[in-house]
Amino acid sequence: MRIRPISPDLLVTELTGRLADAATRAATTGPARLRVAVDGAPAAGPDELAAALIDPLRARGRPVLHVRATDFLRPASLRYELGRTNPDSFYENWVDEAGLRREVLDPAGPGGTGRVLPSLWDADADRASRARYVDLPPGGVVLVSGPLLLGGGLPFDVTVHLELSPAALRRRTEPAQEWALPAFDRYAEEVVPASFADVVVRADDPRRPALVEPGGDG
Repeated sequence: MRIRPISPDLLVTELTGRLADAATRAATTGPARLRVAVDGAPAAGPDELAAALIDPLRARGRPVLHVRATDFLRPASLRYELGRTNPDSFYENWVDEAGLRREVLDPAGPGGTGRVLPSLWDADADRASRARYVDLPPGGVVLVSGPLLLGGGLPFDVTVHLELSPAALRRRTEPAQEWALPAFDRYAEEVVPASFADVVVRADDPRRPALVEPGGDG
């Protein structure tokens, strides 16, 4: 593999180009939208990267909807059944994957209506978010950002994984969230997202990311 250092701004530019081209290809096969996962531990900033892609994609003529996995959590009674800081429960049960598929990924996929729900659950209030549906037109892009998105069979068209070394993950994780570190260790060991994601970004230093590409001696 070849490790190519890249600036944060150029990373956004390159990803925008790739996604815009992929959305064009998807649109030629029918009234399809592009479903993109921006996957990574919170310390890697997947929500921030997805947000940074919105305006550049719109400038390329692509309607965009950003959906955060944290807006598709299960109710607290299910998430905290084994306690508020149980890493196995966080790994297996926190995200409502069925709701994410039903309300976002299937409607945005081939043959879907394009009628997408931006959020399902308000975790702070522990109730339905009461968000309104959004119509994402053909050729649009839905960016789904958050942790632990890959390996569970969710139907994404393009997957971006922000990879952190174990040391960087521990260094950059907020102390209040350190209880979740075993879940990310398990994800890296069991799913190995960097082995199959379409785009892998090494994000140990947010000021100096690097793209992992085939070939070379990296």
